[in-house]
Amino acid sequence: MFIKEITIMSFENYFPLWNDLNTAQKKLISDNLITQHVKKGTIIHNGNMDCTGLLLIKSGQLRTYILSNEGREITLYRLFDMDMCLLSASCIMRSIQFEVTIEAEKDTDLWIIPAEIYKGIMKDSAPVANYTNELMATRFSDVMWLIEQIMWKSLDKRVASFLLEETSIEGTNELKITHETIANHLGSHREVITRMLRYFQVEGLVKLSRGKITILDSKRLETLQRS
Repeated sequence: MFIKEITIMSFENYFPLWNDLNTAQKKLISDNLITQHVKKGTIIHNGNMDCTGLLLIKSGQLRTYILSNEGREITLYRLFDMDMCLLSASCIMRSIQFEVTIEAEKDTDLWIIPAEIYKGIMKDSAPVANYTNELMATRFSDVMWLIEQIMWKSLDKRVASFLLEETSIEGTNELKITHETIANHLGSHREVITRMLRYFQVEGLVKLSRGKITILDSKRLETLQRS
C-alpha cells in the first residue's frame, strides 16, 4: 500500500490534468494505473490492433514510427520526460487509424492508463477531452512537419538536422549511433545514409568510426540545414 501511495503521489506531479479530476475519477485512475520499466529496444505498442493505453513518461525516451510494406521505418516523433502519448490508445478515438509502433530508445520508466479507463474519463470530463484534442492536434502537427521535410528538403539537410537534434538530446558531439539507425529515423536506406555521411566527412563536418559519429563543425551543419 505504501509503495502504491508513493507511485500515485509521483504520478500526480506528472499528469497535468490531475487537479481537474473529481474524486471518483482520481480513484479510478489510481486503482488501474500500471507502472512499467522497459529496457532499451522494447516494443511497447505495435499497430492499431494493440490498444495499450495512454502512456506518460516519467523518465527515458520513446520513439514513435511507422513501417512500410517493404519494411522501411520512419520516425514520426519522439517522447521524453513528462511527455504523453495518445496514439498508443488510438482505439478510444474511432476516426484515428494509425498503424504506429512505439519503441524504447533508452531504458524508460512510464505509467499506463488503460484505454477504457481513459476513454470513460474523457467522456465525462470536458478538461480531459479538451486536453486530449489539443495533444492529438500537436501530434498531427508533428506529422505534418515531417511530411514537409520529406517533400521539400533534400536528404543532406535532413541528415544535418538529425545529427544536430541528436547532439542536443545526448548533450555531446560524439554520437554512438549506427548508419542503419539514422536510416530508420529518416525513412531512407543504410547505403544512402552511409554515402551522405562519407560526404560530410570529406567536407570536414563529421568524423566517422565504428558505431560512432563525431560532429566536427556544428555551425556548418546548422548553415546546411537552413539553406
